[in-house]
Amino acid sequence: MDNKIFEDLFVLEMASNHQGSVDRGLAIIDRFSKIVRFNNVRTAIKLQFRDIDNFIHKDFIGREDIRYVKRVSDTKMSKEDFSILVDAIRKSGCIPMATPFDEKSVDWCVEFDMPIIKVASADNNDWTLLEKIAKTRRPVIVSTGGMTQKDMDDLVTFFEHRSIPLALNHCVAAYPHEDAECELNQIDYLKHRYPGLVIGYSCHEYHDWTASIQMAYAKGVRTFERHIDINDDGFEVATYSSLPHQIDIWFKAWHKAVEMCGTSSAQRRNFLPRETAYLDSYVRGVYAKRDLEPGQTLTEDDCYLAIPLQKGQVSSRELMLGKYGHKLLSGCAKDAPITVDILDTPYSGDETLLKSFRNRGL
Repeated sequence: MDNKIFEDLFVLEMASNHQGSVDRGLAIIDRFSKIVRFNNVRTAIKLQFRDIDNFIHKDFIGREDIRYVKRVSDTKMSKEDFSILVDAIRKSGCIPMATPFDEKSVDWCVEFDMPIIKVASADNNDWTLLEKIAKTRRPVIVSTGGMTQKDMDDLVTFFEHRSIPLALNHCVAAYPHEDAECELNQIDYLKHRYPGLVIGYSCHEYHDWTASIQMAYAKGVRTFERHIDINDDGFEVATYSSLPHQIDIWFKAWHKAVEMCGTSSAQRRNFLPRETAYLDSYVRGVYAKRDLEPGQTLTEDDCYLAIPLQKGQVSSRELMLGKYGHKLLSGCAKDAPITVDILDTPYSGDETLLKSFRNRGL
């Protein structure tokens, strides 16, 4: 499966469906897309799709004493409303994305041509919904809050057998949760158990917008999710939601993590020129312990090691002594540096290696 679509992807979820207001949704898209462009990050703005008339049992519609029923009822939106927001997300330069909470909402994801579908933690073992999502053949991100190991294994197998790109988000489904409840070591667990998947982090902590993303990136997380909202209209934002200036901090913390983590974790890095020069200054060079004659093979009695290493000089790293050691092509005075030019060595015929000898040291 090609999981590159998830690499370095930020998902900004509009909390509580932007209170069911198209105008408020448009304001959120406008404010956050500017932060996205300023920080030059690849970002999706995510909506919540629900077919409310069928999602809530008819006998419970309008019940204000049931918190979840009241919340989703109060934020009800039509397909036409969602169409306006999806279009605005695309025009903002962000990727439109949605979490469908029912089968009809999955159809909306297809109709609006959403490139990625998100599965919420509450639905990560809703196999009727998962079957419907899989039939779209679209890449899927699943949050793993509260998910058993068996359900997780079954879900990964389900999508892998269908060759559908899948990312798993580490998630603590408490809204909000404390820093001590982040459980970031679960990232290592997911990476080791599912090495072929992109692992993400859907976070709901509310004290800090720097530490967790930097640690998560260093642990290998490559897709990130947070709830977003605005409060300049007087609305009291949920504790787990982030304001524009906090997302700006979050993005900048990610850039710093990328910078500090450096290059590939799959192969050895390239060395900084000043790093090599610094280390070379501590390498011991080979010096003649006495006057040496042409044709002799170097032994421990013929040389000693000391700093500084001089240009062209053989160092302790290359010195070979004894029966199969270096043979002198010309003589060398006592206490003089023994250079690569006066030795019969494997390096003699390699101009690149000879150049490195001549360029290093004092």
